[in-house]
Order: sequence, then structure tokens, then C-alpha cells
Amino acid sequence: MPDFAKRRDKLRRLVRKTDADAILITSELNVTYLTGFTGDSSYLLLTNAGDELIISDMRYGTHIETECPGLEMSIRGPGVKMLEALPKIVKSAKVSSLAVETAAMTVAFHEEFTKALSDVKLVPTTGLVEQLREVKDKGEIAEIREAVAIAEKAFAVVIASLRPEQTEKELLDAVEAQVRLFGGECTAFWPIVGVGSSAAMGHYRPGRERRVADADFVLFDWGAKANLYLSDLTRVVVTGKLTSKFEKIYNTVLAANRAAIKAIRPGAIMQDIDGVARKVIEKAGYGKKFGHSLGHGFGLQIHEGPWLRMKEDRPLQAGMVVTVEPGIYIPGWGGVRIEDDILVTRDGHEELSIVAKDLGECVVV
Repeated sequence: MPDFAKRRDKLRRLVRKTDADAILITSELNVTYLTGFTGDSSYLLLTNAGDELIISDMRYGTHIETECPGLEMSIRGPGVKMLEALPKIVKSAKVSSLAVETAAMTVAFHEEFTKALSDVKLVPTTGLVEQLREVKDKGEIAEIREAVAIAEKAFAVVIASLRPEQTEKELLDAVEAQVRLFGGECTAFWPIVGVGSSAAMGHYRPGRERRVADADFVLFDWGAKANLYLSDLTRVVVTGKLTSKFEKIYNTVLAANRAAIKAIRPGAIMQDIDGVARKVIEKAGYGKKFGHSLGHGFGLQIHEGPWLRMKEDRPLQAGMVVTVEPGIYIPGWGGVRIEDDILVTRDGHEELSIVAKDLGECVVV
């Protein structure tokens, strides 16, 4: 079981640097990360003095007692809005300056909250909990491993049963079904299945008309959710004629993928990892066809820090988990993206995803 108290203490150290007396966590995922509570509509108040209070409503009293034993809670009664309960709670905690999560609070809520707490200074903060979430502990890594394994098993079944008449939407449904059959909560996100030219769109929504037989290759971008944690993978399979153009593009993306993974280690600068892959693609003449960042962190969310992208000059740390997903996209023809999930270790990296990606292994005709 995660050491939630330790996570909260780490957050307090960050809050003290803001000169706030306490912090109000309004992001549901951050509440989960700090307490283990998996419900919604609930906030967490932490003071630097050590007070801890989860604020929820009557639906979740037993839920909180079960998932967060020992954590003090304040349960709102019927008809009592959060904005009505919060000011009283903050005042009773004798807080003079309160840090708030600007990314998880609407402008309207902030304005009303400020009016209700006219004698309390609200300190805007960004990414304090997210900063902690970037480095995964052993439990988180174990759940991510499970999410990767489930996604890989699901994909293997879908590819083994691939038929020319299947539509993109039918393949999406098959991926989702197999993820659940192998023990996943659900897919990590709406899977992308792009046949031929559809694969040129990075975040394509699979259609009901386009079929496997309509082109020579299919791109799959999918993942699984295991308990609370996610995985994120992409592969392209050849279902028709293997052309020289496809072979060149595929092998270029594969070389970029492998070169970037090889460069991952603690201390490596994030933008430099992006640059390693980008140089491979630029050298092959497709630099302008690689229009997104190389990768991103994932965990409770499918896109979270750290980021492998240009102008990101921070170093990688052991315990970070990132995707490496270079791609080449040509409108009217299609796209190739190869994505793996990589753990930064103390002495380098570990490839968590092991789905075959050599071109010869991706021909399924």
C-alpha cells in the first residue's frame, strides 16, 4: 500500500516554499494520489501544522472510511454546497494564507471562494502535486507494468484474429473488449485505429466505414488501465503490400524510436532526448512530417509530466516513466508512429513494453 502520509509530507515541504499556511487540493486525481480515495467531488485540506481533512458529501462517508482509514473527514449534509462548507472549514483551521491549485479551479469558483474568504490570502500554485507524481514509487511502477502487460495481451489477440472486412470501429471495440477480458478496468483512452491514410491524423477517431482491406497498413494506438494506472502503446501492422515507401518511413521511425530510448538515463535532458529522435527523422528527409513532441509521462493520467519535447531543459530522474513515440505523417498517404513505455532506472532505463516492432514482425498478411 502506498505511503500516503509520506506523500502528503512531501507536499507540505513544497507548500512551505510558497509562504502559504495550508493548501486546498481540488484536483480529484491529486486527492487520490495523496489519500487513496477514489471517489469524486471531494477536496483535501492540508495545513503546514499537520492537520489533514478530506471534505466530501454523504455519498462517500463509508467510502472514505474504507479507503482512507484514520484520515479525518468533513461530510457535507444534503443541500450544502462545497462553496458554503469550505469557508467555515478554512476559518476553523485558522489559516491566514491558503495555496490553491489554479489548474483545478474554475474562475467562477475562485471568485466566489475569494469573496467568502476575504480575510484569507489565496496563493495561486501550479503543479505542486503533479511535480511529486512525476517520479513513481514501486507500487505505481508495478501497476504500470500490469497495465502494459494487459495492453500487450489484448493487442496480440486482436492481431491474431485480424480480418480484411473489419472496420476501424470494430477493431477499436475488439481492443476494448480484450483489455477487459485480460483484467483491465478499461482502455486507458479512446483507442486510435487508423487504416492507411487515416493514420496521418495523430488523434484520429476510428470510423465505421473504413476497413482493413482498404489499405496496406493499420496504426493502433491503445493502452490499458490496471487499477488506477495506465499504459500507452502504438504499433503499425502491414496488412497488404509492403511498399518501398512504407519500408523507408517505418524503418526511419523505428531507428528514431530506438535511438531515443538508448539515450534515456538519469540526468539526461528531456529536450535532448527529443532531439535524438528528431535528428534521425530530419536526416531521412521527413523532419517537417514529425510535428509533435517525442513523448510524455503517464500514470494516473495518460498525459502528465515529464515531457520529452523541445525547450524542456529539465533532467530525467530515476522513477520517471515516459513514452517514446516518434512519428512521420503524410496527408493522403498515412502515418507511422512507434510508441513504447520506458522506465528511467538508477543506471539507465528499462523498456516496459515488449511488443514486436521490427518490420518483419509487423507484417500480418
